[in-house]
Amino acid sequence: MTLLKKYTDMDLVKRLQESEEDALTIIYKEYWEVMYVAAYNLVKDRSVCEDIVQEVFISLWKRREKLQIKVSLKSYLYTSTVYKVYDHFSKNKKMAKQELFDNFENKIETSNPETKLMHEELIHRLDAIIDTLPDKCKEVYRLSRENMLSNKEIAEQLNISQRTVEGHISKALKILKESLGVAVSIEFILFFLR
Repeated sequence: MTLLKKYTDMDLVKRLQESEEDALTIIYKEYWEVMYVAAYNLVKDRSVCEDIVQEVFISLWKRREKLQIKVSLKSYLYTSTVYKVYDHFSKNKKMAKQELFDNFENKIETSNPETKLMHEELIHRLDAIIDTLPDKCKEVYRLSRENMLSNKEIAEQLNISQRTVEGHISKALKILKESLGVAVSIEFILFFLR
């Protein structure tokens, strides 16, 4: 029996918020491998992956008092790891396109079953949030992110101003970021996990 099975996600998050280091240890022991594999599927560098996982746990501890997890703890940590991978590539822009953005979907498809499942769970969660957006906001978001239309093209198609398009996209991104409960740039998920 793993240590995690003694506690629910809510219990562990509450203990973490109360600065109980044991909660962080339990979370680490249970999830570090899933996080490492998620990072390795994209980065393919052991040392970098270990650093990324460590950074996620450091960030988790630093933000523990304000932590709000609205999905499962596992999904939260997986998503946080993918964000850290994105941050790594953003800081190393030269390799970003080649390593991360080229064939991203293919990398997910050829990853292990657990990573695929977590990816699908994240996509399902995003779709559910998108479905709750106001109609015009949802329409603009889908034209922008799914149909890859420019703001100008959307404005022309919907007969609205580009400023209105920008407002709808900003609103959608804000709602998505708040709903996912992860305080990191959401654009990565919206562009590259779809």
